[in-house]
Amino acid sequence: MEKDQLLSRRRMLVTGVAVLGAAGTAGVLAAGAGDAPAPPAPPAAGPQAQPALKPSAYRLQPLTGYGPPQAAPAATRVRHEPFLRMSGRGRTMLLTFDDGPDPRYTPHILDTLAEYDVRASFFVCGEMASYNKDLLARMADEGHVVGNHTWSHPLLTRLRRRQIRTEMERTSDVIEDACGERPVWFRAPYGAWNRAAFQLGAGLGMEPLAWTVDTLDWTRPGARTIVGRVEKGAAPGVVVLSHDAGGDRSQSVRALRDYLPRLIDSGYHLTVPRRYYG
Repeated sequence: MEKDQLLSRRRMLVTGVAVLGAAGTAGVLAAGAGDAPAPPAPPAAGPQAQPALKPSAYRLQPLTGYGPPQAAPAATRVRHEPFLRMSGRGRTMLLTFDDGPDPRYTPHILDTLAEYDVRASFFVCGEMASYNKDLLARMADEGHVVGNHTWSHPLLTRLRRRQIRTEMERTSDVIEDACGERPVWFRAPYGAWNRAAFQLGAGLGMEPLAWTVDTLDWTRPGARTIVGRVEKGAAPGVVVLSHDAGGDRSQSVRALRDYLPRLIDSGYHLTVPRRYYG
């Protein structure tokens, strides 16, 4: 199946689903809106993809303890709501990117993050990841979190438990093959969570992460508008939702180059989520 067909099909289900309300576990606060799908769009004249970098000889240790040497617990607690906001000291924020990886845009996002020595979280779709394992390896090598965003980006609330498990498990398999570790975070497509998703995710050793600030970059509102939404929503513990695939993401690439140094200059520390065990 062609990559562009995958990008278009993933956005065909609904025009938006609301995320669950406030979450009260392990320092999680109330949060924002649903992950509305973008209409199919042909590839536009965005940044050209660059050759994937070779994996480094060592893996940078993320600043918040994701991955080795910290071992995963024997069982992951079943949550009733996703984490919408992460507690922590100081002006800490999380940048997250969904639907990738896409070789036209993801490398440029990784380049910008590397330039400013920032870690982020990428919630990848198995279909896209299976074609771009080199990008997943680069994410892991550079200290980013690689999370599970299902295989084909379906609306989970319309699937049976067996189908949901297959969507999650196949994606975790691809991530493990590319990165050497299974993911410990997952995000439901469209922000549509249900009991089965929480239970099955926990069964696969993953915690659910939503978001606080939705850039709505899938609507292609212009890089300046995306920058404004990030800067307006900036606050300690905020989780920002953007996309590195699913359509033309050249605006998202340009916006990151603009707002990232501004956030750093304002004293924000951009990092990855830490695993909760309570």
